Amino acid sequence: MQSAQTPAAETTNPLDQLRQRSTVVADTGDIDAVARLKPTDATTNPSLVLAAAGQEQYLDLVNAARKVAKAEGIAAGVEQLIVNFGVQILQHVPRWVSTEVDARLSFDTEATVQQARRLTGRYAQAGIGPERVLIKIAATWEGIRAASVLESEGIHCNLTLIFSAVQASACAAAGITLISPFVGRILDWHKSHDPDGDFSGDRDPGVRSVRQISQQFRQRGVPTLVMGASFRNTDQIRALAGCDALTISPKLLDELAAQAQSLSGGVDAVQESAESWLDRPQQSQFLTLLNADAMACDRLADGIRRFADDQQRLEALVAAS
Repeated sequence: MQSAQTPAAETTNPLDQLRQRSTVVADTGDIDAVARLKPTDATTNPSLVLAAAGQEQYLDLVNAARKVAKAEGIAAGVEQLIVNFGVQILQHVPRWVSTEVDARLSFDTEATVQQARRLTGRYAQAGIGPERVLIKIAATWEGIRAASVLESEGIHCNLTLIFSAVQASACAAAGITLISPFVGRILDWHKSHDPDGDFSGDRDPGVRSVRQISQQFRQRGVPTLVMGASFRNTDQIRALAGCDALTISPKLLDELAAQAQSLSGGVDAVQESAESWLDRPQQSQFLTLLNADAMACDRLADGIRRFADDQQRLEALVAAS
């Protein structure tokens, strides 16, 4: 799959230049922001849907989900809510929306598969085929196994909360459509553990992690797309220009569009080592390497907890009358 490109004649600012090098994805549940920014894809998660659902202009989507909750149960109502947002977002993007499964299922392969099938079923009821949706799953061992099953059924997946090369290599071996290695949350961890450390420029550990994964996939001819995620500033985005895709908040997309400095460098500007890379990791190898990486273990667990908490808040929202 090729990244979306903008003709050179239309390149007027760093955001336009980025569109020429990477697929630009909006990381938001705000439908109006997606319509304004015109990305190729959009990504959502429980936190983003929760933030958008609190806005008055989306009350109809919430009320429609509440009707489902009353008829089918709270869990069904939440599924309908996130699909409602996804359906509306798809009116403004030409390719994919990513819709996340319940993070509380991150260590249950079969339950993840079953919910992914229900979500795609709800999209189908709205006239949206599986080719327009990426099911977003945390990159635990169980989540990767679930995604492998779903990919074999034609349900494409976005494996998220990736903080290590072993997670990425396991996803590649499983034939996953797209992965989302995180940048900002890696940097946050290193800053909190080394407050005096210099993590500027090419020293940014989050940038280095995504750059390593992207370079290894290209060197090995891996078809799985790499989408950098979780950005804290536009410098990180600039450093990863040329990555297959970058999912970026509306705030940072606007900042990038307003900048004058041209885009330079990018994901291949500095070569990274292939640390902890395995072509086809087995479960014991995966868990051993992940366990040895304190940052990756911490960030993965923290991400799952955060999304699980917001999933519960979504349940409270659809349960309200």
